[in-house]
Amino acid sequence: MLQASTPSSASSWDQLSAQRGELSNLDIQCAICGRYHLTQDHQKYMADMPQEPAALIDDLVKMRFYKPEAIAMADAISQAELRTALFVKMASQGNPKRERLVIELIRAAGGLDEAFAAAFGPRSGEFFSDVQHTGQFTRRKFLRNIAVGAALVTLANCAARPDLPEASDGDVTTGTGAPEKTDLKIAFLPITCATPIIMSNPLGFYQKYGLDVTLVKYAGWSVVRDAVIAGELDASHMLAPMPIAMSLGLGSTAFSTKLASIENNNGQGIAVAKKHLGKINGPADFKGMTIGIPYDYSNHNLLLRYYLATGGVDPDKDVKLLILPPPDAIAKMKSAQIDAFILPDNFTQRVVRDDIGFIHLLTKDLWPGHPCCAFTASQAWIDEHPNTFRVLNQAIIDGATYANKPENRKEIAAAIAPREYLNQPVDVLEAVMTGKFEDGQGNTLDVPDRIYFDPYPWKSFSTWISTQLVRWDYMSAEQANYGDIGEDIFMTNLARELAMELGVEAPTEVTRLETLKFDTLDPSDAATYIENQKKKYGV
Repeated sequence: MLQASTPSSASSWDQLSAQRGELSNLDIQCAICGRYHLTQDHQKYMADMPQEPAALIDDLVKMRFYKPEAIAMADAISQAELRTALFVKMASQGNPKRERLVIELIRAAGGLDEAFAAAFGPRSGEFFSDVQHTGQFTRRKFLRNIAVGAALVTLANCAARPDLPEASDGDVTTGTGAPEKTDLKIAFLPITCATPIIMSNPLGFYQKYGLDVTLVKYAGWSVVRDAVIAGELDASHMLAPMPIAMSLGLGSTAFSTKLASIENNNGQGIAVAKKHLGKINGPADFKGMTIGIPYDYSNHNLLLRYYLATGGVDPDKDVKLLILPPPDAIAKMKSAQIDAFILPDNFTQRVVRDDIGFIHLLTKDLWPGHPCCAFTASQAWIDEHPNTFRVLNQAIIDGATYANKPENRKEIAAAIAPREYLNQPVDVLEAVMTGKFEDGQGNTLDVPDRIYFDPYPWKSFSTWISTQLVRWDYMSAEQANYGDIGEDIFMTNLARELAMELGVEAPTEVTRLETLKFDTLDPSDAATYIENQKKKYGV
């Protein structure tokens, strides 16, 4: 709060407002804070300005920006929440989109006080010197909070230029205008995991957003990765771990790639050749087998390893893991080249239909709600096409939301079945989509969440993936700054904003406890999670 000996808040602000009005006519804008005064006068200009959110709000109340009824909110919420609520009300100026932007900026910084402390706090310079030694991600967070604090002040400044662009939501894209291009090429693999990307073409979601999309079918993930790096695509269907691997340079040259939204949850399974029927009761029974996986950097590989290890099976010594393009899986099982595979459910269901195998388990039984595939784009492409990226991501989220409704699943199965897409029998796809299926062991099952489509990219997904990449030596412990990997690669804040614009509810949190079959990941203590796994299972 301002002391009694200081000039009155209202008079200080009146003088400053007058000063801003005079200077704005001269078109002089401070390079430090963006207000209208000489840059060299910044410290003098700021001297009478409240330096803390509480003092700022108190001054605004004194200046009658808020009616007494608004202060009654203090009876229901904390002082910190009140300050934030009042600031949001003032800065948004009654504009819902602007309000969402202010809320997202505050959330990106971890709170209103954090944003102001980074940008204007008396020890911000000292803090920055400390964090310079802790790595790029931490510096980026600090610099982002400086930007957030400055953006919040700019939004709250009624004298700010109306033609200045609005700040971003904390993720990397700021695009809000017309798409830079509308003719797009998007990669996909012929699996049910790609449902939102595929169905958005025949069901008109791309057209709804003014986009003309050509879907390009690929057989394997390494080819998709190479096409993205070569700039042959605008965006891509990818396995959820792939943007992490690509951005960190695991298995290839580092190439910054963003995970914009999740395409599917669950929807995978472990299928076993019919000759093993009645012999497989748990993970220990897979010892000595050849098992197909789609890619090293896949949740299929990581979940399979997680499962095998609980049965005392070392996935690097006791089984042979064979990377194979998903479309080849059926032929390889028919010809006895593999004993089992872990792949999307259109293939696990196909072995039952073709009477060559059975479904041992669904991956939802290992990690309920786990992500499989995602909608992604390279950072370079996003930077060049921010408006297109935003529109395209929203079309995908819109399509995923439609696919998530059970009543739409049969329609979608028919839409993605044709040769140019999945090239699968409709009854196989309906079994996956509806969760009503035969498992090849004589059981008829009804599992409504066998697959579903929640596009929200929880950053704790990234944490679990990263822990397993470290556990199985795909990534060094030194690279595993778990929270920062999710912060830098998973575009959770943008996905929430786009969902809100569609009128779709989205979580306000970015992480959660991830409960698996054999343990629970607390994303705030990822290193301990790995150590506990190694101690319990020996690998």
